[in-house]
Amino acid sequence: MTRAFVALGGNLGDTRTILQQALDALGMLPGTRLVAQSRFYRTPPWGLREQPAFLNAAAELDTVLGPHELLDALLRIERDAGRVRDGERWGPRTLDLDLLHMDGLALHDERLTLPHPRIAERAFVLLPLAELAPDLELSGQGTVSVLLAKADIAGCEPLHQ
Repeated sequence: MTRAFVALGGNLGDTRTILQQALDALGMLPGTRLVAQSRFYRTPPWGLREQPAFLNAAAELDTVLGPHELLDALLRIERDAGRVRDGERWGPRTLDLDLLHMDGLALHDERLTLPHPRIAERAFVLLPLAELAPDLELSGQGTVSVLLAKADIAGCEPLHQ
């Protein structure tokens, strides 16, 4: 089993329900167990500013799936939630799942980079991830808690569940 961390987000439709269904689907992947999930956070849009606020969360998994198998499973869960990848970056979406980190793996190919190359820039990833793994060391970047201390968390707020 390998420990993996996944970021979840969305801002179209019944986002809270969509994120919860995605968490449930993660726990049902073959050879995978949902170890923990963060609270949901309402966060301002990143990149393209003229869109609704997002809900974001993070999940901690134990899995036998390899990184590309897990990525393919995440893309299937997104499609099942109505996600359409139309080439627009940072735009509105029903569901976005990003594979952030898999213990012991550093990877960079045409499909996937691990750890995720933009974790340090994104409070909407760091806040929920810090709930699950504040001491997680991201190679070359520092720990999640150190990165979060440097992040701009303005406008980010936890939701009561």
